[in-house]
Amino acid sequence: MENTIENELSFELNEDQKMIRESVKEFAERHVANTIIERDETKKFPHEIVKKLGEMGMLGIYHEEQYGGAGFDTLSFCLALEEIARWDASLALTVASHTSLGTGHIAIAGTHEQKLKYMPGLCSGEKLGAWCLTEPGSGSDASGMKTTAVRDGDHFVINGSKIFITQGSVGDVYVVLAKTDPTKGTKGISAFIVEGHWEGVKAGPGIHKLGLNTSDTTEVVFENVIVPAQNLLGEEGMGFIDTMKVLDGGRVGIAALSVGIARGALEESLKYSMERKQFGSPIGNFQYMEGKMVDMATEIDAARLLTWRAAWLKDNGKPHTKEASMAKLFASELSVRASLEAVQIHGGYGYTKEYHVERFLRDSKLMTIGEGTSEVQRLVIARELKKSMV
Repeated sequence: MENTIENELSFELNEDQKMIRESVKEFAERHVANTIIERDETKKFPHEIVKKLGEMGMLGIYHEEQYGGAGFDTLSFCLALEEIARWDASLALTVASHTSLGTGHIAIAGTHEQKLKYMPGLCSGEKLGAWCLTEPGSGSDASGMKTTAVRDGDHFVINGSKIFITQGSVGDVYVVLAKTDPTKGTKGISAFIVEGHWEGVKAGPGIHKLGLNTSDTTEVVFENVIVPAQNLLGEEGMGFIDTMKVLDGGRVGIAALSVGIARGALEESLKYSMERKQFGSPIGNFQYMEGKMVDMATEIDAARLLTWRAAWLKDNGKPHTKEASMAKLFASELSVRASLEAVQIHGGYGYTKEYHVERFLRDSKLMTIGEGTSEVQRLVIARELKKSMV
């Protein structure tokens, strides 16, 4: 049976992957770590930092070079997200949603002309992308979508509203899911590329959230928005099918982001536990504390390997729906557990904004909700397991 080294799953990173991990780590320590507590308080979107990431190629890291991407792989994307999320999950979410959802949907379903028109600006960070799926009355159940796109000659007219849209008010290019045939359920959903400056596109004020404070999250309303027919993204009625492909890749990114949060929780706990003394000894030398951090480290490695497996499958064009959901489920729930444990290890200080761990806890919870809740991930995994038995 023919096999090539390129298609073998390896735990050794190649030189490009090592370079990306080290360069993003250095960037995060220099430009992100020292400002995140203040930015979390002010809740301002970090335009300058995002611009620098765009200049580094991080906003189009795994997209094709002919469309302005950096041409690396999904694993490189995961490495970059982990390094960013180790300090700032909000920034990592901006990179993840822009790259894998907004730009990612165009990369998956767009025509050559659509990609040439929109992707170079998105990959460079000159423009930011937003993906508009969730609505006030429909989340996990996309068939309940109310936004419509009605054909009128050479264009469509979109009406409806979307909620919890990442980059909702700072985005320049929206991918909007809307019903073109309300009688067909999910088979009547289509996707469209909508430019943020078009008449009738209105972003609401920022939504006040538990965490991820510097990630822009708003409602977006579409009132009689005229969209040229050539901005139909993919085939009419195939929007939901393409959305499932987009989410498979997006869940790999959320898993990597979650690993970064959990790693931050562990590293901050290790540092604190060796500085904090009780009964004449650093608390990190107490067996019970050691046990807590050993468990965190072991689960972080497990989550990272699940994430790398899903990324490898995606990069090699193999089915990865189950593996992406497994990675997302395990890593996201771990990020909450690890962050909660980190607060406990820090004691009273862990409950203050002086230390990073309280933010990790606030930020981590969305990982179990966004891009499919933990409950949805379990449904997806169960469905895929049953398929394998047929």
